[in-house]
Amino acid sequence: MTILILNASPRQQGNVSRMLLAMKEEAKNANVQVDEVNIQDLYIRPCTGCMVCREKSECRLPEDDAQRVLCKINSCNLLVIGAPCYWGNMPGTLKLLFDRIVYGLISKGNHGFPRPLHKGKHAILVTACTTVFPFNWLFNQSRGTINSIRSILKLSGFKIAAIIEKGGTGTSLVGEKELAHCRKAIRRFLKRHDQF
Repeated sequence: MTILILNASPRQQGNVSRMLLAMKEEAKNANVQVDEVNIQDLYIRPCTGCMVCREKSECRLPEDDAQRVLCKINSCNLLVIGAPCYWGNMPGTLKLLFDRIVYGLISKGNHGFPRPLHKGKHAILVTACTTVFPFNWLFNQSRGTINSIRSILKLSGFKIAAIIEKGGTGTSLVGEKELAHCRKAIRRFLKRHDQF
């Protein structure tokens, strides 16, 4: 069992990072291998939209951190993605990664429909936003972030094992209640997959 955590927050002491750390510690306490990638630290060239990767199943740009992260995604059993809410969406750095590895997430299926390349894998999604509950849902803020990431992962074949959304984080750090919820999501996943 390998868990890959993608942290798309630029704030390593922020709310998303704190929630991901709680999940990482819970997994390590269960003797599960955890690999963590801070998206902010990666060097990824922007996608040029050439579409060559759709035909050749590889990016024509010189190798960079995008391909290295794709290798980690290919070998993980559980993908945990933490992303703060930026204008009701994921941060651009995470979107850039997804743009560059599309060929490793889906391929061309019959009649042009996308064929998922990660069937049977699972994902947990984590987000935080400054908009308070329930407006973070009603105004599609944290919900927009989750929906944009979820649509990419679902097309790629991932099953969403848990979603953790925290609104109203503009002036405070997440509390023990939210961190406990994060730890519980990992415990549940590991229990379902006979890791306890």
